[in-house]
Amino acid sequence: MFELSSKNPEFLKIIEKLKSNIAGVRTNRASANLVSGIMVNAYDTRTPLEQLTSISTPDPRTLLIQPWDKSIIKDIESALVAANLGTMPTVKEDTIFINLPSLNEEMRKNLVKILNQKLEEGRVALRNIRDEIRAEIIKEEKNKTITEDDKYSLLEELDEKISKYKEEISLIGERKEKEIMAI
Repeated sequence: MFELSSKNPEFLKIIEKLKSNIAGVRTNRASANLVSGIMVNAYDTRTPLEQLTSISTPDPRTLLIQPWDKSIIKDIESALVAANLGTMPTVKEDTIFINLPSLNEEMRKNLVKILNQKLEEGRVALRNIRDEIRAEIIKEEKNKTITEDDKYSLLEELDEKISKYKEEISLIGERKEKEIMAI
């Protein structure tokens, strides 16, 4: 018999991916998440920045990036410039500093737009999974492996789960928007 709970990992993956995507949206505080997705061309391969460096935040407006191998500091600097973070990295000795400017009202509104785009991508992914599961339930009923009553109860259960995950996406978005708009 078709079991809806076996699809929960797909929903959870969507939520985790969404959290990961919006973690890189800048707030008024420096965060290692701001640069975590940046890929660096080092050693003739593209490598995530966090695998090549130690990233810390000595104060609310500064990111401190310390490469483990000092020979790739130029490669890291190039990747940071290409990432278009809204500020230029500064190299001092074997360390890269990124000083983040304060967010003005226009920048905050643009960041909220970016946040809303990422939230909508999460909702679309959720709807796509819902549609796949719905089609599978209907197919199971047509193949007579589940009854019509089972189909309706599974569809109702699916709708309840989707509502729960939509609400979770909304809450995640509200929290992040508050962080962005905080002065």
